[in-house]
Amino acid sequence: SPLPQADGVSEVGKGTLTTHVLNTATGLPAAGLGVRLAQLQEPGLQWMELAHRHTDVDGRCQPLLAPGQAKAGTYKLHFETAEYWQGLGHTSFYPFVEVVFIITDPAQKLHVPLLISPYSYTTYRGS
Repeated sequence: SPLPQADGVSEVGKGTLTTHVLNTATGLPAAGLGVRLAQLQEPGLQWMELAHRHTDVDGRCQPLLAPGQAKAGTYKLHFETAEYWQGLGHTSFYPFVEVVFIITDPAQKLHVPLLISPYSYTTYRGS
């Protein structure tokens, strides 16, 4: 993985929520993959979309939350994997991947990577 200094400059910048998508079938970044961020709203438990991005050639996109935009709460990253795999001529067992997580400290930077293949996915809390 890149050095923290380089990562901070190129990808995280001043954003508070970032992601990185890697195609583990090829070992290459997943470029052009749609990513949506939503926040769970109370009452009624409705999801409100906050951002929509596409990954670049490095499998990264602009921060999904700007500085000061994060609030404590429950969030969801929705990765549009079916379209990505279709673009490569593959079918995917998972039509999309949703990663739901909780922000407890809005000042803290969060990095939520996703590793994908047509028949599996893995996510973790990165740094």
